Amino acid sequence: MSAGSKWYHVNGNTYGTWLHGDRRGWRSRHGRDHCTGDYKNPPAAGMYDRLEEYSRNIMKAEPVVLTVVQRGAACDAMLEKFIACGVKVIALSVGAKHYHILAQFPDARVRHWVGLAKKSSSRILGKFGLPGRVWARKCRALPIVDRSHQVNTFEYILAHRQQGSRVWTFRDGPLETG
Repeated sequence: MSAGSKWYHVNGNTYGTWLHGDRRGWRSRHGRDHCTGDYKNPPAAGMYDRLEEYSRNIMKAEPVVLTVVQRGAACDAMLEKFIACGVKVIALSVGAKHYHILAQFPDARVRHWVGLAKKSSSRILGKFGLPGRVWARKCRALPIVDRSHQVNTFEYILAHRQQGSRVWTFRDGPLETG
């Protein structure tokens, strides 16, 4: 893939479901604090319990866990917004606590485009009684480096169906609107 292809694997979480001090590992803003370990090699048990407790105590709302119906509504709303903005999505999944996107963005402002889609889905999810803040801030955007990486990412996102995520791919065709 060329350097200008602008394909990304983007992922993020619902509000309050992955906090500083989490047993799966975490990163602070600008790397000021560093967690030893990650979700594959977690830190020692109890090492960050106090930090996680503090993180929970300063939350302004309860953690958001999406139901199956809410996942579908969020997925559809995000996809509709991406299409309206000219983002070429080939795979999108929304799970109970996180989302994954494989897409080509109009420019390098990936977080901007994802933010618009999250905002759109939050509006729809408000109809289900969810608070205004559904998604965690920011997202992780990894550039796709080659075709193999793109295929592996696509298969990874597709596999989220087995975990109960709502998954849409280009193979499913356009959204049914009505």
